Amino acid sequence: MSSAAVLIFAAALATGAQAQGRAPDFDEARISQHIKTLSDDSFEGRGIATPAEQKVIDYLSQAYAEAGFAPGGENGGWTQAVGLNRFQISNVAGQISLGDWTLPLVQGQSATITSRLPGEGVDLKDVPIVFVGYGTHAPERNWNDFKTDVKGKVIVVLVNDADFEDPSLNTFGGEAMTIYGRWTYKYDEAARQGAAGVLIVHETKPASYGWGTVVNSWSVPQFDIVRANPAAERVPMEAWIQRDAAVELFQRAGLDFEQEKIKARSRDFQPVELKGATLDVNFDVKTDLITTHNVIARLEGSKYPDETILYTGHWDHIGTGEPDASGDRIFNGAIDNASGTAALIELAHAFGDGPRPERSIVMISFTAEESGLLGSEYYAANPIYPLATTVGGFNIDSTSVFGRMSKLGVTGYGHSELDEPVIAVAASQGRGFVGDAGAAAGIYFRSDHFPLAKRGVPMAYLSSTGEFVDAPIEPRLAKAADYRANRYHQAADEWEADWDYRGMLQDLEVVYKVGMDLANSRTWPQWKPGSEFGPARAESADQRQ
Repeated sequence: MSSAAVLIFAAALATGAQAQGRAPDFDEARISQHIKTLSDDSFEGRGIATPAEQKVIDYLSQAYAEAGFAPGGENGGWTQAVGLNRFQISNVAGQISLGDWTLPLVQGQSATITSRLPGEGVDLKDVPIVFVGYGTHAPERNWNDFKTDVKGKVIVVLVNDADFEDPSLNTFGGEAMTIYGRWTYKYDEAARQGAAGVLIVHETKPASYGWGTVVNSWSVPQFDIVRANPAAERVPMEAWIQRDAAVELFQRAGLDFEQEKIKARSRDFQPVELKGATLDVNFDVKTDLITTHNVIARLEGSKYPDETILYTGHWDHIGTGEPDASGDRIFNGAIDNASGTAALIELAHAFGDGPRPERSIVMISFTAEESGLLGSEYYAANPIYPLATTVGGFNIDSTSVFGRMSKLGVTGYGHSELDEPVIAVAASQGRGFVGDAGAAAGIYFRSDHFPLAKRGVPMAYLSSTGEFVDAPIEPRLAKAADYRANRYHQAADEWEADWDYRGMLQDLEVVYKVGMDLANSRTWPQWKPGSEFGPARAESADQRQ
């Protein structure tokens, strides 16, 4: 789409000139009931490859069918099978030693320890420890934290990337986290470097979540795609270490943790061996192959059925884990992401009840998002509908349930030509926008749009942001803060009867209008000049008309 076409398309949306793009009357009661049901204790936290998974599949299949959609998965069914390795860790015993001082690595207290390397167990003894700053090797930025051989060693790395503490350095784009700041990258790079293990130092602000989130996310079984050569792509030990424990370790090694962090922000940073410090850890690993499922529903286009608009969100959550202070061990995942799943069902009703769009509409409820975007990664690598003729899409994860807000957050702003039309619809609602909302927390790399985007499919990831606009304001602020601090990835993420869905409905209006108008156009949104996702899209340009 040319710049002029983008502006024309956006202007049409803003004025409501395209009648088919007008939003339907979304049903708040239906949305609330879907969230309530999917986050009920009987769904056991929607853990993948558990008896709860079939309940989810059955529920979503029926809901999509009632909305007027047909099965869109493999072999005429509702699902796409996703094969994964599951890793269950037990009998963890570990410590760090330095002289006569020892730091017990107590699972869930001072550390979380796991592995995604197939086998029966891990046994590391007297392994030296090296601090490698942010654990980044980025040749295109002339950056290499691995100026020493770390083969067979345990590396200590900082979370986020080198600009987080001082965005003015602008070596990694300033405040916005790059892919190098994600924990997934840290573990991947450690494997490429031949390390025996990784200790990521948890700090709440750069991680964007508290230690409780780390414990809950890593004390349950872990999953990974099946790899041809896992030993080349996975380290034996993947771990987080609590900040206070790391500070004491550095102090015992004669180092100032905060000073070492400052040094790590420079290209000239030199890895630091924690002299005399060694790690011992052993634990059992039960590895088995499981099959989980993406749920896919499709409304065939009336004129261009082979061209697809995607709406995506993940159905899974953490499942069950260790009980919290109240004794609750079910991670219900009401906001994350029963709310997004309910949003997809409601959008399906909107499309199913209206005039049949010219292009096909596909809803994908992904599995294994909480395990590292594995369901969306699998689909992007094995698409049911060719990515070359996937026009674009919209990802929905953790919707607004506390009321209307003054702005639309556009995560990944500046990358694709979907920016202008979604901003135009928000403007017609009286809302401004915030570009690249959540950039410092690396939100762009943390949900299911990313595997599609990196393969060239323009994907919008939107959310309400800014200030609450409806009185009373303070209770809304308190609920939002409580969710971030005490409910995100906690057992307390449960449905509440008094949620205010008006902000969610505004966001649904945006993605519905833009998606419907795309579906009734010959428009192919493009990546903007300079986006790293553009080259992948360009490779298939001759397959789009």
